[in-house]
Amino acid sequence: MKLPNDHPDRLALNDELHARPPEALIPPLHLSFLALRADWSARERQWRQVADLAERFDVEPPEPGASHFSADLGAFRLKWERHTEFSRYKFIVAGPEEHPFDKLAINAVPPDWLEALEGEVMVACHVAYLPAGGPPLNYDEIADHAFAGNILVGGGVAGGAATAVTDFRIHADGFSRILVQNRSMTARQAGRTIQRLLEIDTYRMMALLALPVARTLGLALTQSEKELASITASLVDAERENEHQLLERLSRLEAEIESRYTENLFRFGASSAYYALVQRRIAELREERTTGLQTIEEFMERRLTPAMSTFQAVAARQESLSERVARASQLLATRVEVTRQGQNQALLGSMNRRAKLQLRLQETVEGLSVAAVTYYVSALVGHIAEGFEAGGLRVDVRLVEAVSIPFIALLTWLGVRRIRRIVAREQQGVDHRGH
Repeated sequence: MKLPNDHPDRLALNDELHARPPEALIPPLHLSFLALRADWSARERQWRQVADLAERFDVEPPEPGASHFSADLGAFRLKWERHTEFSRYKFIVAGPEEHPFDKLAINAVPPDWLEALEGEVMVACHVAYLPAGGPPLNYDEIADHAFAGNILVGGGVAGGAATAVTDFRIHADGFSRILVQNRSMTARQAGRTIQRLLEIDTYRMMALLALPVARTLGLALTQSEKELASITASLVDAERENEHQLLERLSRLEAEIESRYTENLFRFGASSAYYALVQRRIAELREERTTGLQTIEEFMERRLTPAMSTFQAVAARQESLSERVARASQLLATRVEVTRQGQNQALLGSMNRRAKLQLRLQETVEGLSVAAVTYYVSALVGHIAEGFEAGGLRVDVRLVEAVSIPFIALLTWLGVRRIRRIVAREQQGVDHRGH
């Protein structure tokens, strides 16, 4: 049986669902995690760095253009993933369970390679994964010995199959810490659970990137709101000659707001998406409350949600300001248009008056022209009569000249009238073709 040809992207799209499976984690182990923010243009250099690390340990490197890689390098296991704004690195080593953070996976990685990594650190975290069967965790002792006495957050995760605690603090070595004790998780389930915990920390930090932007933008919005208030106040009593100046100020303000909106649109949209991912990963943790500990969900609700509300409020404020400026611009533009129409009507009225005066002047000139033509033609008739008289004919020259005047005047007037009608018809034809 032969099927039709595959879509060119069929295999790639199908394999995308299996591209980044969680690591199978068996306790006890130590995991060091890095999330480095870098421009998309750095993806080629990051791939080259991962390939170089694999070649150092005689492991087949990732294919050119790859966005993820997982391999056992002997001294440690490596998992690398490239995302839109950041890359994630996991380094995993097996370790004893007595002192959770005494043996760190990051120490197995070549220091010179770490220093050369492309990007800026957004998250650096150590994870200690302890096996089941040990004594119940004493959270006060853990806080004192492993978390510098900080208040712990966490409790049961994976529906009670494990316990996870953290303080969401950056310690003296530049890393935060997560302690996970297994109860009944499988290796794959442990990989998914620890990955969710790390993703919560990563997406939390990425979501907070909008907060300093919102604070800076808030100051700029305050200035813009004051400028808009000043313009609208001036608009109430503005004279006609000042309307164009106000419209120019308003157009400049609208351009500034639109520029800031375009500049911050991606950051605000991305932060909203990251915050949604934080909430989703927390739901997937399936937390269970542990006496004396605040759950991760409660901690995020109290600490992260207000920050998200801040930038969302600034984004809404920016949108509202943009709409108000647009309405003010429309109102002022309407006023300017009404003023312009009034000026046009006054100009048309003036032109009509000039046309009427011109018509009257033209009629006067036409009358004078008829009189002048009649005078000169009648004089010519008189000269002709004088010629006939000199030839021996008995002609009363004055009588002939007097009798010719009415006929000459009538014919001249009819000729001028005919010429005027012809010109009027031609002008109407030009106007009609123009429309």
